[in-house]
Amino acid sequence: MTYSGLFCATVNPYKWLPVYDQSCVNAYRGKKRMEAPPHIFSVSDNAFQFILTDRENHSVLITGESGAGKTVNTKRVIQYFATISVGGGGDNKKDAGAGKIKGSLEDQIIGANPLLEAYGNAKTVRNDNSSRFGKFIRIHFHANGKLSSADIETYLLEKSRVTFQLPDERGYHIFFQMMTNHKPEIIEMTLITSNPYDFPMCSQGQITVASIDDKEELDATDAAIDILGFTNEDKVGIFKFTGAVLHHGNMKFKQKQREEQAEPDGNEEADKICYLLGLNSADMLKALCYPRVKVNNSVSALAKSIYERMFLWMVIRINTMLDTKQARQFYIGVLDIAGFEIFDYNSMEQLCINFTNEKLQQFFNHAMFVLEQEECKKEGIIWEQGRINKS
Repeated sequence: MTYSGLFCATVNPYKWLPVYDQSCVNAYRGKKRMEAPPHIFSVSDNAFQFILTDRENHSVLITGESGAGKTVNTKRVIQYFATISVGGGGDNKKDAGAGKIKGSLEDQIIGANPLLEAYGNAKTVRNDNSSRFGKFIRIHFHANGKLSSADIETYLLEKSRVTFQLPDERGYHIFFQMMTNHKPEIIEMTLITSNPYDFPMCSQGQITVASIDDKEELDATDAAIDILGFTNEDKVGIFKFTGAVLHHGNMKFKQKQREEQAEPDGNEEADKICYLLGLNSADMLKALCYPRVKVNNSVSALAKSIYERMFLWMVIRINTMLDTKQARQFYIGVLDIAGFEIFDYNSMEQLCINFTNEKLQQFFNHAMFVLEQEECKKEGIIWEQGRINKS
């Protein structure tokens, strides 16, 4: 890691290093920027100190190409804030009986990551755990600097990945976590199998990732659902809806003889979907075969829409649980955007992601070069291309 003006530039070592433990948190607590080696904890602590001295909101922007380490750094920033500012102006726990919180607010802020990663992260060509959505997390504090609450905004979930993957990619992690059979009750309740190739919609690319243990990740996802205070009914619903999305890819249709009209080629998958979603099978098939609005592939569109709405519903529920109603004065925002990649086939979401990254790169160039040149002029330093001379 090294500093470059306002920015902390980091390089992903692609292996775990012991630089994020509690001793490291303590080493950067209350330190000025140049009193310790460059570190994401230093950036975090500076932002925390600024809200206390400036009495205004601050933000941490985490950007870079795919595989640069944005997701891990975002988690470490949140870990730092949750660790150094515990307490708040009151009890950070809620009544578990009300279906709210089973873990402390600090646990929940950290625990939101495994659930969002399971449903929003996937393997891409360059990154085994790539965030396929953007998120802006606000960590709210009391006037005295104690943790108060948090909320999350998400942007541009890559819906196309639900139904399409390139050969070197993998779909969203949750599909493969569920099919490990690590928790057989999930297989049973969702009517799926433990073989991803039984579901062509999610197995067009890779089905395993060397750096990810899907069984361990399923445990983390399951624990996160509990820590965040979802009820058992909510949890069952989440898994059932996810299973229903998988079954959409197995629905088959055929053309009616002497008619330009599709009809179901078997009802088994439709019956499974409707059982999981609580719908009438005949009504759903009629809606798909005789749609009011013509689309290229109504089944694929429906699967993507269900997945996206479930994801957004989970974010809304997480925000409800992270809202403690305690007094809050300032917040630190943490922006983590999806990484820049160029594929042989680029979805609309990926093109938008690349555009966003390009705008952020322009912001970086402006902050680093244009503003620095203006500062040099103010200080009487003559700026020439390639060198700086003192006047």
